[in-house]
Amino acid sequence: MSDAPREQATEVSGEPPAEPGTHLRVAVVLLVAASGAVETISFTALDHVFAGVMTSNLALLGMAAGRGQATGVTAAVLALAGFGLGAAGTARCTRREEGTATHWSRPVLLCLAGEALLLAAGAVVWAVLGGTPGRAARDVLQFGAALTMGIQSGAMVAAGRAAAPTTYLTGTLATYIVKGVGAGRPNRWVPVRLAALIAGAAACMAVLRTAPDWAGLLPPVLVMSALLSAGAPANRSRRAAPGGE
Repeated sequence: MSDAPREQATEVSGEPPAEPGTHLRVAVVLLVAASGAVETISFTALDHVFAGVMTSNLALLGMAAGRGQATGVTAAVLALAGFGLGAAGTARCTRREEGTATHWSRPVLLCLAGEALLLAAGAVVWAVLGGTPGRAARDVLQFGAALTMGIQSGAMVAAGRAAAPTTYLTGTLATYIVKGVGAGRPNRWVPVRLAALIAGAAACMAVLRTAPDWAGLLPPVLVMSALLSAGAPANRSRRAAPGGE
């Protein structure tokens, strides 16, 4: 993200703009871990496409089409369609919201709660099918996984400066190297997010190998944990208010 808006805000107000609190940064890290877990299931246990990385899916679509592989084309198209629908739906739900640097708006939180419910439903289906879904079930789960990643990506865009990318970190890594390390201003949270992606994928892969029926449980748990972290200050404020429970 460019520093120009921050500099302009400083010139207008005379004070540095607010920065996201630790609770929001932790929530973003948890969402990144969740996306790593979803990508693991999507790529290794479904149809070898990604749920949230559409650049790769476009390339995979081209390769499948070039090889004449109908299955690969179908999987990539389902992932692209699911992601697009999730992002578009989130955009509609949050279109009147202006992102702040201090909290996630109610529509953003509701979209993420919807994501968690969809992931939980997918986990139930996965468990019922014993971690080995058939062709039709894999298509449905593939579409659903991409749908949740579209929702998550859209929610993070709508959250503005209070959030960061959680499903596609190539730009994050490039910005960190060029404007962070290269400029002598590295953001310590970027390596944490990158590590969270690896950790989420590794944890999910370990569960897939040892207890495949339960692999779908990790993503919704991580998203719900992110929601709890994002809403922690508001919950504390309500309890501290006179008459609060």
